[in-house]
Amino acid sequence: MATGGATGMESNPAMSSEAPLAPVTLERPVRNDLENKIPKPYMVRGLVAADMDHPNGTPGHMHRGLSVLQQHVAFFDQDNNGIVYPWETYAGFRQIGFNRILSLLVALFAHVTSSYLHFQYSPVNFENIFSKYGHTFPDKLTLRELWNLSEGNRVSFDFFGWLVNKGEWALLYILARDEDGFLSKEAIRRCYDGSLFEYCARIQRVLRRSWNKAIAAAVHGISCLCAV
Repeated sequence: MATGGATGMESNPAMSSEAPLAPVTLERPVRNDLENKIPKPYMVRGLVAADMDHPNGTPGHMHRGLSVLQQHVAFFDQDNNGIVYPWETYAGFRQIGFNRILSLLVALFAHVTSSYLHFQYSPVNFENIFSKYGHTFPDKLTLRELWNLSEGNRVSFDFFGWLVNKGEWALLYILARDEDGFLSKEAIRRCYDGSLFEYCARIQRVLRRSWNKAIAAAVHGISCLCAV
């Protein structure tokens, strides 16, 4: 992973992203190689959540002319009428695997507090999440690193914002962490465009069908034993 460092400063100080007397610029380096993989990484994307591995967004995911923010919430628009109601958010969270209580709490909280009208997805900002905070692995974050991320981006005295931000990352961690307890870069990126929710819903449908078949087989077996 290429980041702005001492070499760049010595050759051309004007191009350095680090300042020796500002330790935070050394602790949280930014990438300087994005243009090798992403055309104009500094330009916001209206339709796709692009990164170095997916410069054209999620393969097979149709944006349907929606912005990245609209795609993020479209999964919860159960009747596709352009309006997401609390009961639709509840149903969506149930479909991706959350229990009834947590789904209800999230639905109520989201509809009382969220009012985002506009969001611009920036590849460079997304990639810098991992260059700044992904110290264990370059393409995944630990729970501690997620905490550091939320701390590093918080606004002073915005206590409600701190709570909401940490809560959102906690929900994503619960939903998409891997078996080793890491939250992958790909899971985070796909959360932005909503394709993660579609994937999780498909997994849950498969699991429910398997569970129903297992129950049916068990009931049939018990019936046969009783008949004997």
